[in-house]
Amino acid sequence: MTSSADQQSLLAKLQQPHILLMITAAAMPISFITWSTLINNFAVEQSAFSGREIGILQSLREVPGFLSFLVVYLLLVFNEQRLALVTLAMLGIGTAMTGYFPSVIGLYLTTVIASIGFHYYETCNQSLAMQWLDKKTAPQMLGKIYGFAAMAQVFTLVSVFLAVMVLSPQLSLQDIIDGGAFPAGQFGYQIMYLVAGGLTVLLALVGLFGFPLFKASNPQRKSIVLRSRYWLYYALIFMSGARRQIFVVFAGFLMVEKFGYSIGQISLLFLANAVMNIWLAPVIGKVIGRIGERAALIIEYIGLILVFTAYAFVETAVVAAGLYIVDHMFFAMAIALKTYFQKIADPADFAGTASVSFTINHIVAVVLPAAFGLLWLVSPAAVFLAGAGMAAISLLLAFNVPRHPDEGNEVVIGHRGMVNQAAE
Repeated sequence: MTSSADQQSLLAKLQQPHILLMITAAAMPISFITWSTLINNFAVEQSAFSGREIGILQSLREVPGFLSFLVVYLLLVFNEQRLALVTLAMLGIGTAMTGYFPSVIGLYLTTVIASIGFHYYETCNQSLAMQWLDKKTAPQMLGKIYGFAAMAQVFTLVSVFLAVMVLSPQLSLQDIIDGGAFPAGQFGYQIMYLVAGGLTVLLALVGLFGFPLFKASNPQRKSIVLRSRYWLYYALIFMSGARRQIFVVFAGFLMVEKFGYSIGQISLLFLANAVMNIWLAPVIGKVIGRIGERAALIIEYIGLILVFTAYAFVETAVVAAGLYIVDHMFFAMAIALKTYFQKIADPADFAGTASVSFTINHIVAVVLPAAFGLLWLVSPAAVFLAGAGMAAISLLLAFNVPRHPDEGNEVVIGHRGMVNQAAE
């Protein structure tokens, strides 16, 4: 029999910050992936959405991300760890409610609730990860956490497919892949959204009541942090937001408009990406730990230039799918951007800067989709060539990252640069 002392020892090993980060990393995509996979079909079938309403919905979804800087003011009242878990539960609640409010206004409201939860959780989570993880092992640990999140994505996508098969037994697997209306109707959507949102809430409660409050080694400043010496990080974050929008909005749209991919086929691409990241994310974390953030970012942006240029001229559906998977692989390289900032920042700035960086990242999300949507009408290739141009700007910025970034050695050239020639 296991003694009480053994049980307490096991509990102490499990009640560690990185374990909590893994649990929340799994909880978030259960709701987010379910919502994203089903929302277009649900909106059209149950809410009679047209392109106009979908556009408004997606714009509303991005507004909380743009307002993420407000998180720092909530930290004047709430403990950051508790706020992360409460907002994670809010994401689950918004997702669980989605199927029960199929009207236009109802869907807008549930989307905003879930989006506030998602963006504010992500802001707090990023800050906590930088506070809790050791600088030397952060890339490897973040890789493991990303891999754990990828496992949750695989679980979620497979569960959605199985749920559709169970709720609509008259559909064959090929019918599901090909897409079309969901015979189970609103009830089917209600079940899937409710289960996904409920699981996220449950895991948030496990984090809230199953873990102690971890003390940060450095108390966080409860104010918005904008420092001129972080300028390169801000610039890289801004460009990262632009790249994310091109992938999320236009790469997927290319697959549908040009090559006729169904929602089922797009979901299979999501599944392939998630399966690959289970293995790939930890590997990338180890590689970044060895070669450093500068080299990792340079590799990422060279790869993106090639991928976006290929998107502009691709004429084969299979090649387009391959580009889509390769494009998604580069998302794991975002670890390098986080650990770069962790190394250069005052540890007391993590929370205040995380809130600002999310706002900077979402500035483009408010403007770029609409502007590039007009450009798409003239030339889809021009959208992706513009993306390649943005990746080229990011590449130039990446060359300004020191080989060994640290406080006082934030950049090679520019403000706070050229202080130590060893940075070159």
